Amino acid sequence: MKPAHTGWRHLISATRYSLKGLKAALRHETAFRQELVIAVLLLPVALWLGREPLEWVLLIGSCLLVLIVELLNSAIESVVDRIGPEPHELSGRAKDLGSAAVFLTLGIAGLTWGLLGWRALFG
Repeated sequence: MKPAHTGWRHLISATRYSLKGLKAALRHETAFRQELVIAVLLLPVALWLGREPLEWVLLIGSCLLVLIVELLNSAIESVVDRIGPEPHELSGRAKDLGSAAVFLTLGIAGLTWGLLGWRALFG
């Protein structure tokens, strides 16, 4: 059983694990790297395109949501791959469901950017 960390020790440990996870995603996950580059490029565009703080949150938040769901999808894929390399219907379904979640999140981001971009550029 793991010793329970509380207070600042817990916060420091949790931060360390989170940074370790981000580092692993950057090193091993091509899709995450690609989406991160797009998010970084869109950040200044979001600040220019948005007319008020709520629009900035929607534009930037939709990009961050894509990254979050991609991390969860990568975690699912890693666990499935850890269980075994042989094909299995449930393993394939789990990976497909994770991919579908990323796909829907990209749709949300695209819709958000499309609607707010249209409004900002064409009134």
